Amino acid sequence: MRARFILSETWANLTRNLSMLLSLTLVTFISFLFIGASVLTQAQITKAKGDWYDKVEVVVWLCPDGTSQSANCASGKSPSANEITALQKTIRDELNDVVSNIDYVSKQDFYDSTFTKQYPNGEFQGRTLTADDMQDSLWLKLKDPTKYQVVSEVLSGKEGVEDVTDQRQIFDPVFAVLNRATAVTAVLAGVMVVVAILLTGTTIRMSAASRRTETEIMRYVGASNWTIRLPFILEGTIASLIGSVLSCLMLSAIVNVFVTGWLAKSVTWIPYVNQLTVLVISPFLVVGAILLSIIASTISLRRYLRA
Repeated sequence: MRARFILSETWANLTRNLSMLLSLTLVTFISFLFIGASVLTQAQITKAKGDWYDKVEVVVWLCPDGTSQSANCASGKSPSANEITALQKTIRDELNDVVSNIDYVSKQDFYDSTFTKQYPNGEFQGRTLTADDMQDSLWLKLKDPTKYQVVSEVLSGKEGVEDVTDQRQIFDPVFAVLNRATAVTAVLAGVMVVVAILLTGTTIRMSAASRRTETEIMRYVGASNWTIRLPFILEGTIASLIGSVLSCLMLSAIVNVFVTGWLAKSVTWIPYVNQLTVLVISPFLVVGAILLSIIASTISLRRYLRA
């Protein structure tokens, strides 16, 4: 009987306050759309980092024939086969805990497999280069990609090593931009959450104040505080539920149209978030919206519905 009364009161309040329901729904929708976008952006960064960092390697460029700015290449000659073998042994002995695999790439192999793919016909800055213009190199796969500095410290001073480069440096500027975008989105989401909390509390409090006579009568006939408060709390909860569900549906549509339907087909070498990612974060968004609404409503009702 009490549950039926609470539900009937909630329904009556909602039908009398459609503008309140709409405003709370809209604010919740926008707030949690920003939150969801921020989470998806960070998930995209994490997904891309995990995929790219697993593929990137540390490249040990060996001294070329001719002049070089490196003091390790003062002889003006590229390392011999024996010297390269000795360097590989040094890597295995001193960096066994860091390096998982070593691949030797000759000048010709690098020219055929990498250089000509990036620069067709071997043309670079107005010159036509050949395999003799390339450098021998060792490509190291690390067990932990963050241990690049350890490799650099061990190999940078070795005879025959011109330079040690980490391919992660190519992607770090991109990730820096994306991280800033995530931070901006998170700040906007935080502002919108504060607005949603304030608006929810204010709207519910105004609704309670407008029906203060009714609530006083209910108290006189013996209704408990929670029996009186619950219909108001449910109003905000329903509005937040609708708004958060709409934000999840919008995120799903954005991912489907712009990510899966466009980006994934245009730029195929990047792993993207998908509908599964949206499905994973959606329950957290909905539950978060409901909890915020309940907390804001409960606090705001204390002033007007005290025992």
